[in-house]
Amino acid sequence: MRVRIYKPARNAMQSGIARTKLWVLEFPAADAREIDPLMGWTSSDDTQAQVRLRFETRKQAEDYAREKGLDFVVIEPHARAANVRPRGYGENFATDRRAPWTH
Repeated sequence: MRVRIYKPARNAMQSGIARTKLWVLEFPAADAREIDPLMGWTSSDDTQAQVRLRFETRKQAEDYAREKGLDFVVIEPHARAANVRPRGYGENFATDRRAPWTH
């Protein structure tokens, strides 16, 4: 079983970086999902696929995988520039604006 170790990307709908600082160890799905004939929900007997372990550093995640005898692959994160405006939201209401702000 080969587990993935990665740093999750930020939410595409937000500009913040919450939940992107920890490294995640994720188990792959061992069984295919089945459709329940009565309700139509997808289900699986594989509870391991639901497990996502979070670690503060990549080294901790790798050490855990080695300790448990798991084969792992590390996916490097893509660096991105910070999206921080100098004055932020408060600039919309500043009294020292160069041009008047109107709707």
